[in-house]
Amino acid sequence: MPGYKGHLAGGLFFACMGLVGAVLLGWWVFNPISASALICFCLLGALFPDVDTDSKGQNLYYVVFALLDLGLILKKYYMWSAWLGFFAMLPAIGSHRGWTHTWWAMLLVPVPIVALPVLIHGIDRFADFIPFYLAFATGYFSHLLLDGEFC
Repeated sequence: MPGYKGHLAGGLFFACMGLVGAVLLGWWVFNPISASALICFCLLGALFPDVDTDSKGQNLYYVVFALLDLGLILKKYYMWSAWLGFFAMLPAIGSHRGWTHTWWAMLLVPVPIVALPVLIHGIDRFADFIPFYLAFATGYFSHLLLDGEFC
């Protein structure tokens, strides 16, 4: 089982292959800023399954969660801040290699990436966020694959 560096390398490999594949198939037009953002989402997905244990991935996630929560509070989005706090605590429920290392979590955990923009901006923005959902899920898949969850 790789550590966080191995999962980052796996996530980066899957991100690059996904971007190259999407461009070659004509599904996506290359844009360096979007590509960078998609790679970041893929790397976050590659680290997420280990957020349930003391790890570098957990440290990164809680810094990201804290900054997002602070931003929501400063913008006076208290309800969204409360929901983020609730979801940030969920990985602590269960043991390591528990629910965060399942195929259904790989599909369910990134749902807020598409659901929140729809709730905030309406259904018109749904398609804009599908690539970010897919990038996160791809990174998550790379983690599970490297951990041997599909063997």
